[in-house]
Amino acid sequence: MSDSGEDWDLEISSGVSKTAQWPKAHNTQSHSQNNGFSTPEKRFGRGRGRAKSPSYNWPATNGSSSTSWRSSGDSQDSNNAWPRRPSGEFNSGYSTRNQWPAQSGAFGSRDQENGVTGGSQSDRGVLTIEVSSRDVGKIIGKGGQSIKNIQNTSGARVKILKDYADAIHTPIEISGNPENQTKAKNMIDEIISPQDLTSKVEDLKTEEKPSVPRIDWDDLLANRAANQAKKWEGLPSITKAFYDESEAVRRRTDEEVEKFRKESNDISVKNVGDDVQDRDIPKPVITFDEAFNHYPDILKELKRVGFVKPTPIQCQSWPVLLSGLNLIGIAQTGTGKTLAFLLPALIHVDGQVRNGDKPEGPNVLVLSPTRELALQIEAEVNKLHYKGIRSVCVYGGSDRRAQIDTVRSGVQIVIGTPGRLNDLIMNDILHVRSVTYLVMDEADRMLDMGFEPEIRKILVDIRPDRQTVMTSATWPSAVRRMANQYVENPVQVNVGSLDLAACHTVTQIVEFMDGEAKKERTLEFINSMGPDDKVLIFVGRKITADDVASDFMLKYVSAGIQCIHGDREQCDREQALDDFKTGRVRVLIATDVASRGLDIKGVTHVINFDFPRAIEDYVHRIGRTGRAGSKGSSLSFITREDWKQAQNLIDILEEANQEVSDELRCMAERYQAWCEKNAERGGGVSGNRRGGDGCFKCGELGHFSRECPQGGGSRGGGRGRGGRGGSRRGRRGGMSMDLW
Repeated sequence: MSDSGEDWDLEISSGVSKTAQWPKAHNTQSHSQNNGFSTPEKRFGRGRGRAKSPSYNWPATNGSSSTSWRSSGDSQDSNNAWPRRPSGEFNSGYSTRNQWPAQSGAFGSRDQENGVTGGSQSDRGVLTIEVSSRDVGKIIGKGGQSIKNIQNTSGARVKILKDYADAIHTPIEISGNPENQTKAKNMIDEIISPQDLTSKVEDLKTEEKPSVPRIDWDDLLANRAANQAKKWEGLPSITKAFYDESEAVRRRTDEEVEKFRKESNDISVKNVGDDVQDRDIPKPVITFDEAFNHYPDILKELKRVGFVKPTPIQCQSWPVLLSGLNLIGIAQTGTGKTLAFLLPALIHVDGQVRNGDKPEGPNVLVLSPTRELALQIEAEVNKLHYKGIRSVCVYGGSDRRAQIDTVRSGVQIVIGTPGRLNDLIMNDILHVRSVTYLVMDEADRMLDMGFEPEIRKILVDIRPDRQTVMTSATWPSAVRRMANQYVENPVQVNVGSLDLAACHTVTQIVEFMDGEAKKERTLEFINSMGPDDKVLIFVGRKITADDVASDFMLKYVSAGIQCIHGDREQCDREQALDDFKTGRVRVLIATDVASRGLDIKGVTHVINFDFPRAIEDYVHRIGRTGRAGSKGSSLSFITREDWKQAQNLIDILEEANQEVSDELRCMAERYQAWCEKNAERGGGVSGNRRGGDGCFKCGELGHFSRECPQGGGSRGGGRGRGGRGGSRRGRRGGMSMDLW
């Protein structure tokens, strides 16, 4: 073997793959591989007796003499037998592995858990060691590189005797001078069990785990105020009060104020908070001059844009906000809530103290539930050019880099959706510590869409002494809970009743329609529209919006068709809205993404193609028409699946002095009877599948609906799309046919 190690001999198959270079102590002859047996047979000893080789003299137990032994093969092959390993352990000069002498110095061995075992030095100058069979692959390495590196580095010859291996151990012969053998053995030992890794594991075992400090909750609660003050220290003070009551407002008596509030859609105001019940609430204003008599630039902009008279929510909200008080504004959609908080925000920004020319962050933050509403608020800000105040709208689906560049360039007003705002805040792009005026627009819709966790994350980083505005079209318990947590001692302004009510300027029509008949009726309605009419069609699902829009386009509707829903690209959504606003198309098919806050001029009709699952959504949908005192009409299709909304719809119609059909009243009565009957049986009252046992049709126990003796029309059919025992429509409605 050359010192370069290029002639290393690796025997990893059963038998010898090439001529082996044996020590002089052995009878060296060439021998060949026996191909009469499979690899597994050779590995476990079968067939080795036929290998052509002279007898092999293994070292004796005492190391001084050798004992000659042969394979137990046939007698005729005994002279040519390859040396077989005796029964028991691999013998390299000793009868068993346990009899090998304890190694010391260069031939020390480690226990089996740490790698090499059973090293022995034969009298022929060969070091024999045993390793775990599972570690042989590590020693050989990929393409033999590892064992080749061992031989080249150590100068020793390494031979893996896999022919004498078993399932647990594999012998390895290392030949060369003792120094090279020791070096090769150490390298093998390092490959099998790296010393640095072993030492690290041992250190981890012996290292004492540090004790986890206990949290002193009592101390944290006791010092909560001090910790909060430390968090916000260094921030400039906030200026909130900018209102100077005009002489005309000051002279109004309480009777005149109450009369005005009553005539202005029944405005009601109250202080929220135990500590502020005796606080004086500013009187409402009647004209723009009374509200902004000290701000001529605001009056100039209002006149330029074309505003004539403030709406009821604006008349009461402006004095409250300009006085520096927090506000909860509840009013129907389309009543001017955006301008109610926007004009005080402009004055608020102009009145704050700035550190340097470039602001550290925005002063005003407006949270919006949808991208379309956020863009609409930004458009309103851009209409009013006041003191060079800049704004940006951040939302998902648009150019994030452009939004980041605008934010970093310095803006005073940021409008956005909670998701994108959280993204910019978490990436340290948008700093909201400077926010002093917070607006949560359409708070009920944001909670409906599941934005409450994102809103909470945003509010954690905003100073608690801010001025806060919350607007909503409805006043459910979830909105009340959020207002109690994040709006401190506000003034609550209600325009109209807190009970759910639709806009009285909308004529509401209800028709009973199902399946494909809805498409035909909608087409008939569109073809009957005037040249200046616009219709907004609401559907329940995104796939339905695409389906209806495609069908209408194929039928070449002359009014033009556009579609908007959450799965469309943002550029397509913006284009659809722009086409509808400008009149390029007069039919817009949309999901509830367009039901909140959007102010689209000229919408004369609304069609509820699919009746909404919540009656609040119905109110918001039809509120897209009849805005700002104009007239509008709505057409709603009712199916059997919508029967649990019948009574709620009747209440809305009656409150708005609309006609209620007998068929709708009968539907409500049937649903109420079904609920009472189901409650007696102990079942649920959900509109989907009824709880409890028994037949779906008659409610009796002892048989299934498919076996019902009362029949029941389509519900008695076989396994259709609706599942076992009826059609999909019947099963989803969960109603009994005798009640229907």
